[in-house]
Amino acid sequence: MPAVPNITLNNGVEIPQLGFGVFQVPPEKTKEATLSALDVGYRHIDTAEMYGNEKEVGQAVRESGIDRAELFVTSKLNNGFHAHDDALAAFDQSLADLDIGYLDLFLIHWPLPKVGDFVETWKALEEVYRSGRAKAIGVSNFQPHHLRRLLDETDVVPAVNQIEVHPYLTQETARAFGAEHGIATEAWSPIAQGLVLKDPVITSIADRLGKSAAQVTLRWHIQRGDIVFPKSVTRSRVEENFALFDFELTEGDMSEISALNRDERTGPNPDEFNYVP
Repeated sequence: MPAVPNITLNNGVEIPQLGFGVFQVPPEKTKEATLSALDVGYRHIDTAEMYGNEKEVGQAVRESGIDRAELFVTSKLNNGFHAHDDALAAFDQSLADLDIGYLDLFLIHWPLPKVGDFVETWKALEEVYRSGRAKAIGVSNFQPHHLRRLLDETDVVPAVNQIEVHPYLTQETARAFGAEHGIATEAWSPIAQGLVLKDPVITSIADRLGKSAAQVTLRWHIQRGDIVFPKSVTRSRVEENFALFDFELTEGDMSEISALNRDERTGPNPDEFNYVP
């Protein structure tokens, strides 16, 4: 199996372009699922405080026998901790729960425009970054106008913006803004919670290549330059999602899939989402 390519972030940190996500994986299944993914070959794990499974991710990392330096682990700040001191305390809690020494990437999970000032939150993350306990910091679900505020009012440019991206929501404007400012795009919900897997354009390409619709969709992300981390607790699906590097989509395939965009979200609109647990 060809190696997963790395993407170099704007501070020089390298992140594997393909990772394993644990969103909606119950805590009691997380350690086994993560160990299985690491056994398949994944070296990038994406979790969050909100998911409630950081401890189990950390257990898997420690028990895997893999050198910590070979692994890339991301977590995210929960929505109830956007005040400066709360954000610092929440990061400390994540680090304690994971118990893996440091985080490779820590993100503000949502901008929450009516809850607090995400600029204040970001300044707390800048302190975490300068301490070395997070090798990179970034944001999730930020729109270009949110990012513009950070660029104008703070010192550290986010390394990544993790947003909903899939063939029905290609996010060209947000991705272009990120590219212009050196902010890598990470794609959550990369197969639109399965919605795209029966699309005739995608299934036709998959049939021609002898691949699954999920593999074709994930390969589309890879060739666009997105960082992607599909989730599954089924070993065969975990292996299938990893097998993306022995085939390529043509320019025509890429254009056909991109043309499926209809600006359809499966998750909340970041300008309207203000949920605090």
